[in-house]
Amino acid sequence: MRTVIAEDDALLREGLALLLRAEGIDVVATTDGPEAFLRAVDEHEPDVAIVDVRMPPTHTDEGIRAAVEARRRRPGLAVLVLSAYVEQAFATDLLAGGSAGLGYLLKERVGRVEEFLTALHRVADGGTAVDPEVVGQLLTLRRTDPRLDRLTEREREVLAAMAEGLGNTAIAQRLVVTEGAVHKHIRSIFAKLDLPPDDRADRRVTAVLRYLDAAR
Repeated sequence: MRTVIAEDDALLREGLALLLRAEGIDVVATTDGPEAFLRAVDEHEPDVAIVDVRMPPTHTDEGIRAAVEARRRRPGLAVLVLSAYVEQAFATDLLAGGSAGLGYLLKERVGRVEEFLTALHRVADGGTAVDPEVVGQLLTLRRTDPRLDRLTEREREVLAAMAEGLGNTAIAQRLVVTEGAVHKHIRSIFAKLDLPPDDRADRRVTAVLRYLDAAR
């Protein structure tokens, strides 16, 4: 797995590189800004990029914009975005552009090495990984939506786990229920959110985005 890191904090950048290399992951470039990051993507053609949301020169949304441009240049590039705290608009924009091979984690999650590596591999494999804290705050913001009011508390828990990128088996283990129960809850969620069986989009992510649109 060829990886590029874009992070302007030198300690975090080098710490990430050391961690990944210790795990046998090929870090082909480390960069400290969006322009250098995009050059590295063009030159090294990585499989996955780890990108800080806030980078020079303005330390606002350079990372998000660079990630979007990198995926335009290299379709299929997996991107794991890191942020110091929950930034609602950025998380929503990231997922709204398509969920495959995308992740959004808080930087504090890096210190939980096993969780961080699990999220990285999930994104590299084409899945979605969203920090539980991000999911929790975004779903809380949407509780005024009448569609969310249709869901039971258990269905909310299942939806939050889906948004994190967990599969049905992992959801069942977390909630201590059977996989059959998880399937039933997901079918109910799709029905209550008016997501028909013939919907060609990723209904798991669409189910979450239905709540996020009005919060942007």
